[in-house]
Amino acid sequence: MQSLAFKAYGEVTQRTAGEKDIELALFRQITDALKQVSEAEDVQPTDWAEAIHRNQQLWTTIAIDLLHPGNALPDELKRSLLYLAEFVRQSSMKIMAGEGEIADLIEVNQSIMNGLSGAVAPVMAGEGV
Repeated sequence: MQSLAFKAYGEVTQRTAGEKDIELALFRQITDALKQVSEAEDVQPTDWAEAIHRNQQLWTTIAIDLLHPGNALPDELKRSLLYLAEFVRQSSMKIMAGEGEIADLIEVNQSIMNGLSGAVAPVMAGEGV
């Protein structure tokens, strides 16, 4: 999963620094909330559900943007990101049902943040999907 995220955002060169900075800040904020609820010993169920829900909203927004006819990203990159959005959706549902791990969501988001910040690992960047 991580290599797909690295590949997806590691190839993005068409976005401006301003857009990347905004995306990175949003991913960081949402990922930090996921980390907080996953590491807390006594977390309220509403806080836990809110963190997962906000992450799902982010990925739904990304999917909608990718499907917009004006999105100029390459088709392969769009497909990869749409796959990740679906993975996040399914994982979120499993987590809410008590069957999944928030760590999976954190890992995907961290990979995207690495790509947005230009910290794509050379080994991962060359791996296939």
